Amino acid sequence: MTMSLQPLSDAGEKTTEGDDPPPRPRAGTTAGNPRLRRALRENLVAYLFLAAGVLCFALFSWYPIVRGAVLGFQQVTFAEPARWVGLDNFRRLFDDPLFLTAWQNTGYFTLLALVFGFAAPFATAVVLNELRHGRSYLRMTVYLPVMLPPIVTMLLWRQFYDPGPGLFNQALEVFHLPAQQWLESENLAMVSLVLVSTWANMGTTTLIYLAALGGIPGELYEAAELDGASIRQRLWHVTVPQMRFILMITLLLQVIGTMQVFVEPFVLTGGGPDDATVTVLLLLYRYAFVYNDFGLASAMSTLLFVVLGLFSVVYLRLTRSKG
Repeated sequence: MTMSLQPLSDAGEKTTEGDDPPPRPRAGTTAGNPRLRRALRENLVAYLFLAAGVLCFALFSWYPIVRGAVLGFQQVTFAEPARWVGLDNFRRLFDDPLFLTAWQNTGYFTLLALVFGFAAPFATAVVLNELRHGRSYLRMTVYLPVMLPPIVTMLLWRQFYDPGPGLFNQALEVFHLPAQQWLESENLAMVSLVLVSTWANMGTTTLIYLAALGGIPGELYEAAELDGASIRQRLWHVTVPQMRFILMITLLLQVIGTMQVFVEPFVLTGGGPDDATVTVLLLLYRYAFVYNDFGLASAMSTLLFVVLGLFSVVYLRLTRSKG
């Protein structure tokens, strides 16, 4: 009896052909995507820095916001355990006569800041943009108040407003005008605070306007000049339309910033005279650090957060529509 023997190589090939092929790694997994693995290795340090930034932002920004909102529904003095009181803090806020006064004063300050603080940086930027000599020096001069610490600015202006030898009263004396009680008068105190705030903060807005003015094509001004447009007409029909978006954004940002005014009334007037300059943040400070009622202060901060959030929504919608 004869047997036909096949070579081992042939038998091995048949056995291999009969087995199932090894499973292929999925295309979506990291192990089967060398390009993704290489990208992770190359960007690992960047991801670690990003995670650290998100963690710090959550710890120092998101957590205080959430914690403050929770404290608004509790009675907190930090001398005894917190006690949940629900909406009692908000009821106490609306029953406080200074609550409405603080919001009225804050709204009045915001309105005055828009009249003075919104027009002054734009006018300054237009004038600086037209200059041909000394522009860099004047830009530095305009921005210099922003670099000063706020408390230094307040103490400097307190000397200017001094009812005796103050700079402003000396200037009035030169023109044979009567001296004024700038910070002690109910009619002049808020205007005095707005002037300080405008001088201290207009530098940043002025530089933003200067950058926007530099982006307006010169051909538009040349065409308007050839059509016989005056300076006022060129400003109104060329400059303002080209800067409409920047003006709207700075307007909203200024409203958000001025509604949080605190340093000026705290240092210069203390809320006086007769509570004429008590603002929302100054009243919040009193609730927390004078009356030791942190729950009431947190309720006030929550209301302020909601109001400012409405302006933030408008801001985001404007930027989204522009994009």
